Amino acid sequence: MLDLQGATVTFDGTPAVDDVRLSVADGDVLAVLGPSGCGKSTLLRAVAGLEPLAAGRIACDGADLAGTPTHRRGFALMFQDGQLFDHLTVARNVGYARRLQGASRADIRTEVAALLDLVGLGGYADRLPRTLSGGERQRVALARSLAARPRLLLLDEPLSALDTGLRGRLAADLRRILVESGTTALLVTHDQEEAFAVADRLAVMRAGRIVQEGPTGDVWAHPADADTALFLGYGRVLDGAAAATLLRRAGLPPAAGAVALRPSAVLAGPGPGSGPGEGTPGDGIPAVVRSFRPAPDAGRLVVSVEGVGDLDAIGAPGWVVEPGRPVVVRVEAHAIAVLPGAATGPAGGAP
Repeated sequence: MLDLQGATVTFDGTPAVDDVRLSVADGDVLAVLGPSGCGKSTLLRAVAGLEPLAAGRIACDGADLAGTPTHRRGFALMFQDGQLFDHLTVARNVGYARRLQGASRADIRTEVAALLDLVGLGGYADRLPRTLSGGERQRVALARSLAARPRLLLLDEPLSALDTGLRGRLAADLRRILVESGTTALLVTHDQEEAFAVADRLAVMRAGRIVQEGPTGDVWAHPADADTALFLGYGRVLDGAAAATLLRRAGLPPAAGAVALRPSAVLAGPGPGSGPGEGTPGDGIPAVVRSFRPAPDAGRLVVSVEGVGDLDAIGAPGWVVEPGRPVVVRVEAHAIAVLPGAATGPAGGAP
């Protein structure tokens, strides 16, 4: 449906978006994930027609959008603050686009009621935005965007202004709403969990370029390089002899490249008597505790393994251990990703 070929946006001759090539299929949700300043919001604005291309092409349904103004593209843009009309009721906010399109009052009432039910705000029609919570305001903004019946919904960090717990719950709701409404969407975010919860496909952006793109689960399981792995939430990257030693001592197949370890990849316990970890052989690998930090669900450790170096590990709930004590660790194979080639980021740990 949406096709970007070599899309480039420059500011004073410096590329902010550099030769981006992406496609969004009809009915899919694509998340562009990257740190602040990587160019993802600029990319979204270019798709919306708010930033001109210095090179490349943006097409929708096969038609080049060059020269097509924002209001004629048939897209809806939802910002992180919602930008509701505070003097209008929820119902009038949601029905605003349909009134501009000339729909009848009866049709607008029916559609608004259905959309409010869809976003979980049935019965809120007569409320004013100032009486709503942040999450409720974002639901209204989403309903208003969907009311415009966009060919493509553009979401610019839509949940970033919310607290962590609410952001997680609303991300799941956002996914459900987009699927149930059959909406094609392009989401930009810096939040990995938000991207994983909402999107069918994931494009990782760094310094204006797309460094990896694919189904969300595939990108998470197979990061393109060390920098990507660390940004996606892997805890540490090991290269060379350290990686080979860890794989060998864990009884895992050797690999040519670096390996990235998720925070849950290493389990620590007081000794062989604690029982082997699921899917792991033997009694574990000897290690020494460097640091220990209690957490609500399980202890967080840094342990030192001979020939490998420092590793992040998770301890059993309620288990407390002092620095300097010997422990054993076990490596969960499913929580390790083998990276193609050598590590390009800070091997041995996250920045």
